[in-house]
Amino acid sequence: MADTPAPAPGRIRVLIVDDHQVVRRGLRTFLEVQEDIEVVGEACDGAEGVARAGELRPDVILMDVKMPGTDGIEALRRLRGTDSDARVLIVTSFTEQRTVVPALRAGAAGYVYKDIDPDALAAAIRSVHAGHVLLQPEVAEVLLAQDDQPAGAGRPGALTEREREVLGLIADGRSNREIARALVLSEKTVKTHVSNILMKLDLSDRTQAALWAVRHGITD
Repeated sequence: MADTPAPAPGRIRVLIVDDHQVVRRGLRTFLEVQEDIEVVGEACDGAEGVARAGELRPDVILMDVKMPGTDGIEALRRLRGTDSDARVLIVTSFTEQRTVVPALRAGAAGYVYKDIDPDALAAAIRSVHAGHVLLQPEVAEVLLAQDDQPAGAGRPGALTEREREVLGLIADGRSNREIARALVLSEKTVKTHVSNILMKLDLSDRTQAALWAVRHGITD
């Protein structure tokens, strides 16, 4: 299917990466009726997805995990080595811990299942595009039940009271703008707090920070 040549200004640009044509077609058909979402392209595996992300500059990538050749997790790792600003939302039927954890540690902004309600999927795309970390409850349960310790060697005591407040709001899925409003701070100050939190806790991104906060009881 031909890519949409020129998405409308202000719409969320979405790239669909899935090895099943029927799935790609179904996602495209639904998303194209959303006024604020534009499907700019498709890819049938992770390698093509990374290449298309470089060409199309999507805002959000819907990525399957299990695909022949380059899978979704490897594609996430490759994307982190590029200048892509796309937020990746995993859309998959796999719920095992060995799939969920590596995907999130590789940089996914969210993880939902393919049986998600279509309207909920559109809401998930908007959420990760806004900077939120999005996990379905079942996914969070898998993560909290894992035996392995999460990334991050720091301890709650390393954080200031304000940093704990910011971390709690990150765990609640708030964007920097929303945190700034809630704490009556500038976005620049919030960004500084987030950077300090990641540095102190030895974490690489907001997803890991959110998971760390849940495991250590630091929630809003």
